[in-house]
Amino acid sequence: MATALTNRHVLTKASVLSMNDTKEGGDLVKNQALVIDGERIMWIGSIDSIPQKYKEWEFHSLEDRVVTPGLIDCHTHLVFGGNRAKEFDMRLNGKTYQEIAAAGGGIASTVKDTRAASESYLIKSALTRLDEMINYGVTTVEIKSGYGLDIETECMMLRVARKLETLRPIRVKTSFLGSHGIDTLYKEKPEDYIHEVCLPALRKAYDEGLVDAVDGFCEIVALSTSQIKQVFKLAKELNIPVKLHAEQLSHSGGVQIAAAFNAISVDHLEYANEEDVKAMAASNSVAVVLPGAFYTLHEKQKPPIEYFRKYAVPMAIATDCNPGSSPMTSILLAMNMASTLFSITPQETITGVTKNAAKALGLNDIGILKEGMIADIAIWDIDHPSELSYRIGFNPLYKRIFRGNV
Repeated sequence: MATALTNRHVLTKASVLSMNDTKEGGDLVKNQALVIDGERIMWIGSIDSIPQKYKEWEFHSLEDRVVTPGLIDCHTHLVFGGNRAKEFDMRLNGKTYQEIAAAGGGIASTVKDTRAASESYLIKSALTRLDEMINYGVTTVEIKSGYGLDIETECMMLRVARKLETLRPIRVKTSFLGSHGIDTLYKEKPEDYIHEVCLPALRKAYDEGLVDAVDGFCEIVALSTSQIKQVFKLAKELNIPVKLHAEQLSHSGGVQIAAAFNAISVDHLEYANEEDVKAMAASNSVAVVLPGAFYTLHEKQKPPIEYFRKYAVPMAIATDCNPGSSPMTSILLAMNMASTLFSITPQETITGVTKNAAKALGLNDIGILKEGMIADIAIWDIDHPSELSYRIGFNPLYKRIFRGNV
């Protein structure tokens, strides 16, 4: 495979983990062939059963390498100005997330840097992080706004996210996160922020075609349940799916609000309880587990993994790439952390960055390898998919195929 593949090709001698199975992770099937025509998978099956009509196409042996769907990072804050290395130092000197936020750090710090940044700077800095994600086999990434907290910067962040998709071979799904926090100018009048900034920003971003989903942060240091409701009501009016950062630092009641609005995903969830998980199961929401923030913030409260399993709530895993609580771009490291910190099995982690991550973004044509699906594929120099979660700081990606192209 030293040369680029043509638009019609047959990949042979592959060990395929299709994810097209009811059980977590599915089964690795050896001696398989994948037929790709343009951006679609046309056929998958045994090498010995390749249909005659494909036998004249160009063949490429993968030499028994493992093939999975392209990986999906379904929760990131990839676009931002500046960094928060100083806060990293503060945390290690005993300050809590809440104390840093109260002192003007946290999200407020990045808001200041992002507002001061030009669009070209935001594009350039985001590309350095996006390129790292691509190098780890990511073919789809979700990108949020949320570091503007004013109308123009929120929209600029989403325009940058859309632009990134034209500059690199990757699929970008955007989330409006104007409800990431309350702008400091509105600290004493948070309701005014909702009505004068957040809701108008959402309408403007929607009018510009910049919004695939609406997100929020329901927490003591961010928005209340009543404020989140107002944002979600507008999202519902605009027919935009919702998702929510909930129960990360405390139990705020966010999960119940998200479930009431049939959120496609609810994220973080360290303080979610059994009733919350039942509500997520009823609303068919995906639980997005974010071990990077848990690790960086030295948290102790783990998300209720056993409840997710008990009530069959799908689990996705993401980097949560952001400048403060999860400055991480490796989806493979997120998988390892999910296994090591939360006892999520390797079978669950690979499901969490493919099939379940696609579900968390409301996408039904990626995340699984089967006939008719888009040919987003990752090819790995490994013997078994569990190696993707097992290794630390190692990248065994051999080739990445996006929409049928290398």
